[in-house]
Amino acid sequence: MGTRGQLEVKGSMEQKELGFAVVDMEREKRQGFAEVVYGAGKTAEQIAEILQALLAENSGNIMATRVSERKAAEVLSLVPEAHYDKTARLVYIERSVPPVDEAHRILVVTAGTSDIPVAEEAALTARLMGNDVKTCYDVGVAGLHRLLAHKDELLAANVVVVVAGMEGALASVVGGLVACPVIAVPTSIGYGASFQGLAALLAMLNSCAAGVAVVNIDNGFGAGAMASRINRSR
Repeated sequence: MGTRGQLEVKGSMEQKELGFAVVDMEREKRQGFAEVVYGAGKTAEQIAEILQALLAENSGNIMATRVSERKAAEVLSLVPEAHYDKTARLVYIERSVPPVDEAHRILVVTAGTSDIPVAEEAALTARLMGNDVKTCYDVGVAGLHRLLAHKDELLAANVVVVVAGMEGALASVVGGLVACPVIAVPTSIGYGASFQGLAALLAMLNSCAAGVAVVNIDNGFGAGAMASRINRSR
């Protein structure tokens, strides 16, 4: 095994060469969670082989993102331990369930029902990474009373993930209500001038509310992973 900062390409625990992928076997030790497989563009066989390699060398939960329903069926036939969440498009192996922890809860909210798939990707990612997660959907600014009905949940959260398309205004509203960090996720939901989420992205980046950070369009996984890191550090 190489010294710190020097990785041996073969024959070590740091990484595993599969021919089509080099799997990082040390990420769970370094970052607290195993390498996550990005499923888009990979075959079901490739996803399954990477998951099996990770299962053999890691003790925690394992996941693959952006996996279609058809491809997931093939993966599950090859990895019997795995489950599939169709809404979040995640294949995962859950070896441990996070405990209830109201003091360290991540709240995931959406502006509309159409934003739920991205929100579910964020919520399930955060849960698999060991966090207590709660969701609150369809509370956008077109009906502000819907959001205010959940004021107590918002104020009690340790981190809030806001998922919104259209004009993306919900992130600024939530950011102005809560004291905890807010992670904004623009979605590609909206009509022509939303430019597949670009309008929401720019609105969130230009938020006047302090403490709002923004991830890429439709990046529920990135939001869930960042929320987990923040939550575990507070």
